[in-house]
Amino acid sequence: MMTVLQNSVSVDLGNLTQYEFLALNSPLNLSDGHARQELTAGQARIVEELPALWADALKRPVAEVEADARSAFFGLFGQHSYPRGEGRVLACYSSSVAMEIFARSLATVSDAIGLIHPTFDNIPDILRGVGLELLPIEEDELHHGDLDPYLMSRVGAIFVTTPNNPTGRVVPQERLRALAEQCARYDVVLALDTCFRGFDTRAHYDHYEVLRESGCRWVVIEDTGKLWPTLELKIGWLVSAEDVGLPIEKVYSDILLGVSPLIMSMVRRLAEDAAGGGLAELHEFIAGNRALLRSALADVPDVHFLDPGSRASVERIGIGSRSNLAVWSALSEHNVFALPCQKFFWADPARGEGILRIALARPPASLAMGAAALRTVLSES
Repeated sequence: MMTVLQNSVSVDLGNLTQYEFLALNSPLNLSDGHARQELTAGQARIVEELPALWADALKRPVAEVEADARSAFFGLFGQHSYPRGEGRVLACYSSSVAMEIFARSLATVSDAIGLIHPTFDNIPDILRGVGLELLPIEEDELHHGDLDPYLMSRVGAIFVTTPNNPTGRVVPQERLRALAEQCARYDVVLALDTCFRGFDTRAHYDHYEVLRESGCRWVVIEDTGKLWPTLELKIGWLVSAEDVGLPIEKVYSDILLGVSPLIMSMVRRLAEDAAGGGLAELHEFIAGNRALLRSALADVPDVHFLDPGSRASVERIGIGSRSNLAVWSALSEHNVFALPCQKFFWADPARGEGILRIALARPPASLAMGAAALRTVLSES
């Protein structure tokens, strides 16, 4: 638990989402990783189509609407081998709901899970919330060689975020293959969170083909919410192997019936727009905002950018010996909000000291104003 001052009031913040909540009403919210940039011209036209999409969704079977949405979304990112079988791709209100369903399912057969470190803290919070013991897997360890045999014998699953939040690091195809084959040898479920996949073409190889060929049991969480500024109308898909050995469908049915076919239709149209050039436009937009932020802070003493190769819609900034909570508080006085990074290091929060995470999926003018305020605060501290 961390305590900060917000408008001279002491606030106890237990997780990163609570920091993000404080930022929601600020026009200079650089906190959460959700898409909050302006609609493109193509996306605006899709919003104008919503009445027609509503009418179409009323006429068509839900299964047909959902199948079209899945085909457009998974195909956009090269995931052509995603499973088509009944109950293999379950639509949820969000990726967090999908994660909760996976966690509850895993807890019925195991008491421990290996989890990438660092990563966004709602993942360890959800996993701990169902009683699982968490064993950290350092990101460098994840990317080089086999995982520790003791860890593999201890856990029921390995959970990997790729591209990772906040580092943007991608598990390459051959590394995923080796990881999946090791999981198969130990009969451990390999769970992937791919919520930031859309931002990085290095993550667009067919993960499902690799997973199927490995023979391991697997689960993948997909997400539309980070890509398009849709006012939190989104889908988190929970995808699983045929022989996953977890009661995923049962737990799913305990929590929800399904997702609105209107949202599915909207996702289909957004994916079609992205395939027609919108995705390249998004990549250019995020790259431009990253360059804007780096340029604004380039000559500030003791400031550096920790993930030079990242293409994700977030950016980590090292701020030297400055306290990131002190910087957060000073920024909030300008109504600018970023995330201090202690909580990303869920197994060792001290390693996040001196690091901020900035969201890039924002209008460039807002990002520029936020970067100017951050420059002022860092220069004065």
